Amino acid sequence: MSEPLLRVERLQVGFKTPRGPVTAVDGVSFSLNRGDVLGIIGESGSGKSVTMQAILRILPEKRTTISGAIRLEGIDVLSLNARALSKYRGGDVSMIFQEPALSLDPVFTIGQQIAETVRRHMGCDNTVARQRALEMLERVKIPSARSRMDAYPHEMSGGMRQRAMIALALSCSPKLLLADEPTTALDATVQIQIILLLRELQLELGMATMFVTHDVGVAAEVSDQIAVMYAGRIVEFGTASQVLKAPLHPYTKGLLASTVHGGLAKSRVYAIPGMPPDLQNLPSGCSFAPRCGSATEACHLAPPPLGEMPGGRQVACIHAGVATP
Repeated sequence: MSEPLLRVERLQVGFKTPRGPVTAVDGVSFSLNRGDVLGIIGESGSGKSVTMQAILRILPEKRTTISGAIRLEGIDVLSLNARALSKYRGGDVSMIFQEPALSLDPVFTIGQQIAETVRRHMGCDNTVARQRALEMLERVKIPSARSRMDAYPHEMSGGMRQRAMIALALSCSPKLLLADEPTTALDATVQIQIILLLRELQLELGMATMFVTHDVGVAAEVSDQIAVMYAGRIVEFGTASQVLKAPLHPYTKGLLASTVHGGLAKSRVYAIPGMPPDLQNLPSGCSFAPRCGSATEACHLAPPPLGEMPGGRQVACIHAGVATP
């Protein structure tokens, strides 16, 4: 079996805050093969975005501590110096952020921003870089791409800005694409267009992709594998079919049961009781136990490990498979 493109081992990310240290990601491990899509789902504050920011090494160094290992093609990402990081970000790994209006520079045109990235990572002149920028805008299906080259971000709609952000992220043919809830700020119709476009480009270019979302439907549409995160840990991991059709962890079951779909007309939508835990004051046992209808006394003794299950899937629950809700 070939070596995975990305391997993350025991990743732990902590932040210094006025209230004291907070562990936002706690012992996360997974691998991602070339050409595969890993969807990461969970409530806000579960550590999804922080995990991706740690992989890209864009967290503020002065108030962040990172331990464990992140390896891309066997290279230790956490040991890269500033020069190597400059090549790594945008060249080997690119990221699509939640809100393109905040990610694109308002004082430069779309074409200038893409061309600058191409020149930096591909070492070509401005003419070649602008031609590459035009090709990418056409590839993400922006209408009148040539004229949009000279448009500023504020002159484009939210959907067009997100397409431009995708063109920017893919302009240097990265090996790994990180998509951090790229459809959150868009209306439903545009969301579907962007999701389908990302999946089409991912298959066409053969990129490995990590797709963070709180929308189970989006995860089902784009993912080959799914990791479910809660309170900074992965609580379930498997193929998209395994996790979505036969979830084992009570939290995963709760997420799926609370998803709105057409079959719920005139019926009550299930809601997971309680609130996500305070990361500075986690319960002594399973972090989900205070909200879990299947919790027993044993669940409050120690955090359950992410154990192997039949079919190659993983789940962190001592009552894996117990039916809730």
